[in-house]
Amino acid sequence: MNCLIVDDEPIARSILENYLARLPELVLVNSCKNATEAYESMYAHSVDIIFLDIQMPTITGIDFMRSLKKTPMVVFTTAFPNFAVEGFELNAIDYLVKPITFERFCQAVQKLKDRYNESKKTNAPAETVDYLFIKHNEKLLRIKHSNIHYIEAEKDFCSVYLDEKKILASMHLKMFEDTLPVRLFHRVHRSYIINLDKIIAIKGNMIELPHQEVPIGAIYKKQLMERLGL
Repeated sequence: MNCLIVDDEPIARSILENYLARLPELVLVNSCKNATEAYESMYAHSVDIIFLDIQMPTITGIDFMRSLKKTPMVVFTTAFPNFAVEGFELNAIDYLVKPITFERFCQAVQKLKDRYNESKKTNAPAETVDYLFIKHNEKLLRIKHSNIHYIEAEKDFCSVYLDEKKILASMHLKMFEDTLPVRLFHRVHRSYIINLDKIIAIKGNMIELPHQEVPIGAIYKKQLMERLGL
């Protein structure tokens, strides 16, 4: 099982890294100090388990978990026991209070194994949310899916066009394609993803949106027409 550690405390990360190294069935894909690094790791790797601190700067562990389109199994690791109820309401597998002993860590791992094996049998669908966090000017902005009109690729960045403004996001278009819900968004060009609910009209190879026209790439047109039932 692929694991991700997210904790702003270096010592806490080091302890968990040591524990994981002693359990060959768990593979550490990255150890992150904040939610920004965690997002990037999840774009790059398949993650089954997150060992997640709660009290972190900018985005808390709870807000980070809520923001994920597909939520891996989560074990909260925190110095604050008062968040336990909220953690379990989010279907966390376990809640470890620091300092964490290896014995207690192994108990959590057994719960993870049981849930992992059960999920393989049932193929239960992942929970979804109606927003995502976008990297912009060293911050992570929370953006509702319904506010996005379209996204345009610009080299190593993307312009995200919202109801009333445009923001420049430090993300590749492929990251948006992998993150946004397929029921609502569709890639129509190598440089564009659109919100299907924002389509006003289609004329030839152009899509009319509320404030802009977006081209349809030749290799994307057939799939788009099928998606729209045309």
